[in-house]
Amino acid sequence: MGGTKNVADIAVKHSVDKFVLISTDKAVNPTNVMGATKRIAELYVTCLKGKGHTKFITTRFGNVLGSNGSVIPLFKKQIEKGGPLTVTHKDITRYFMTIPEACQLVLEAAAMGNGGEIFVFDMGEPVKIFDLATNMIVLSGLRYPEDIDIKITGLRPGEKVYEELLADGENTKKTYHEKIMIAKSRHVEIDIVEQRINKLTALNSMTQPLEIVSSIKALIPEYISNNSTYEVLDSKK
Repeated sequence: MGGTKNVADIAVKHSVDKFVLISTDKAVNPTNVMGATKRIAELYVTCLKGKGHTKFITTRFGNVLGSNGSVIPLFKKQIEKGGPLTVTHKDITRYFMTIPEACQLVLEAAAMGNGGEIFVFDMGEPVKIFDLATNMIVLSGLRYPEDIDIKITGLRPGEKVYEELLADGENTKKTYHEKIMIAKSRHVEIDIVEQRINKLTALNSMTQPLEIVSSIKALIPEYISNNSTYEVLDSKK
């Protein structure tokens, strides 16, 4: 969040033509700090619209197959070690696209953007991670559960079973590209939001996590913690 703000401010200062923010489906109704800070980054670049030459464009999409942190490389390593494959929840689903497709759509959105848009990519049908794990076992020439088992480890703090691409109160309109849509965002009180973001990013590094997260939740009211120690802050609402 702070890094995005610094780079965005520099882009305005030096009159960069276009700035593309890579956001995530986790920014929609966030349940963890990462998703909430991504949403704050979206809000900040919205606040900069019209404040200089730079056109700010946001792209929001899900998981990219084969990227750092992707589940595919993890499953490959676990299969090589003889298992088990670890899945946090039997019903957990995620949206996926390939690296070339993601890059192509980001560049296309950057070319068509006029500044201030949030582009949402058509990620196709969500994939059940448990099914992905069983398919990878079979494609490796092995059998589930005889050769390699799958272990359900439980949802991690802030992890959702299902991801979303559009927030409540938003809808989309089509573009000339069938896989790129523009999200119609809720009204943002730019002066107030910008002031709160500046205050948040100015917090001392020694500030307690609960205080920091409390400030994040005040800025992103739809951020409701899930399976996290920060749920105590939601009970006060």
